[in-house]
Amino acid sequence: MMIKSLAEELSGNTYPGRGIVLGKSKDGKHAVIAYFIMGRSVNSRNRIFEENDRGGIRTKAFDESKMEDPSLIIYNPVLKLEGITIVTNGDQTDTIYDVMSEGGCYHDALITREYEPDYPNYTPRISGIVKPNGDYNLSILKSNLGQPQCVRFFYEYPAVAGQGHFIHTYKCDGNPIPSFEGEPTPVEIDGDIDSFTDMVWSNLNEDNKVSLFTRFINLENGAEETRIINKNI
Repeated sequence: MMIKSLAEELSGNTYPGRGIVLGKSKDGKHAVIAYFIMGRSVNSRNRIFEENDRGGIRTKAFDESKMEDPSLIIYNPVLKLEGITIVTNGDQTDTIYDVMSEGGCYHDALITREYEPDYPNYTPRISGIVKPNGDYNLSILKSNLGQPQCVRFFYEYPAVAGQGHFIHTYKCDGNPIPSFEGEPTPVEIDGDIDSFTDMVWSNLNEDNKVSLFTRFINLENGAEETRIINKNI
């Protein structure tokens, strides 16, 4: 599979849903993380990212009076645990955190979960972890061809300078919305955290984008730089 332009992958899809990008900076010095959310409904669009007290972020209603059902949209997308960064599109972040805290692994945690119960979309659960050396894992739990059966896929990647992988919940817009298909997409990683953040945000669909989190982690000393952009401000 060819390494693709992340900008083109984003700009060419009006509704990838929620997305995770993990990789390594072009200079080889940083692990790179991006997580974004999009929304079509008022409930989904009524969100912001804010920092939590466990090294990551949580979603929060921008206008509490407009919040309808928080069950699938309020969660911790990012948590830190002993040098490992966990990134997911739902409350399975906490499942992974809890299982790893007790000595298990992310596979042990995700084998207990399945896609979201939002028939007829059956939105996939996408998850990733970044290790202290920059290597990373990705996973997707999705319905079996739209049927109420769960299939689980797990991927492990060595960190390669200037490269990453992109996984998202939906193949494209639709009704019902078709789930992501195939392996995570190999993409180019370029620039510093600000140029990378600007590139991702500017290429997300203007009508549907909601929030973006990015982080660069120094692989030598563990120092972190984080950026958060919220459409609702």
